[in-house]
Amino acid sequence: MRTQLFRNTAAALLCGAVSLLTLSACEQKQVSLEAAETAQQTVTADSVRNFTLPEKGEEIVVLTIKDYGDVKIKLFPEETAKGTENFKELVKSGFYDELIFHRVIDGFMIQGGDPKGNGTGGRDAWGSESGFAQTISNHLCHVTGAVAYAVGQDKMNQSQFYIVTGQELTSDYFTQLRDQLGMTFAPSVQSMYLQTGGQPSLDGGYEIFGQVFDGLEHCLAVQKVAVDSSDKPKSAVSIEKAVVTEYDGTPPHWLDPAGNEISVGAEINSEG
Repeated sequence: MRTQLFRNTAAALLCGAVSLLTLSACEQKQVSLEAAETAQQTVTADSVRNFTLPEKGEEIVVLTIKDYGDVKIKLFPEETAKGTENFKELVKSGFYDELIFHRVIDGFMIQGGDPKGNGTGGRDAWGSESGFAQTISNHLCHVTGAVAYAVGQDKMNQSQFYIVTGQELTSDYFTQLRDQLGMTFAPSVQSMYLQTGGQPSLDGGYEIFGQVFDGLEHCLAVQKVAVDSSDKPKSAVSIEKAVVTEYDGTPPHWLDPAGNEISVGAEINSEG
């Protein structure tokens, strides 16, 4: 049973409680986001790659959130080849253009990628509504700005994704993760999370395939919009356009959940 500590996580059922649904399983796929059921977190500090900067000329994805701005995402094809390909091909096809962020939870994440706009739809880049199996890398974790697929009980990826807006974390949080969920983290990974914020309880349960390296302030602003009882923004927040483009080398900036600039590179990825 989830404790008060994980109230936001457990409450983030991205399409509502299963027992309350009126549509059949074949008509409405359940997509949820809860703490991972892993016995132990295996990410080690020297292998965390979320904060690896893109090389000039490397392919990135840019989401333009209407009335907010551009969100630049580094992809990790070496870690999640099919997941990265799926996202890129959907972007190239224009699939995400004009879709809304249908689920927004302050201090947790913003979710989009559903053409139905209610958390029950989606498909992969090859036209399948069944999706494809997850590939979960132990080199990527749910730091603030991580981009991952939201999945249903079948754990199959489609088009729905979320961007972690995260929360500021304390050492007590990790003690409770260990005691209540059996999740343990290398000291340097815990230190990284304390610096960057995020949602470590989700590690091991979802395929992370990207990391916002610029424009996170727009995601942090979106999470503050007014929402209804289903966490859907009362005024639509949409992806005006999504494109695959080459990184031009413009210096990125990284933010923590409070919107503060943080340094990148060795300071985050080191053992210390």
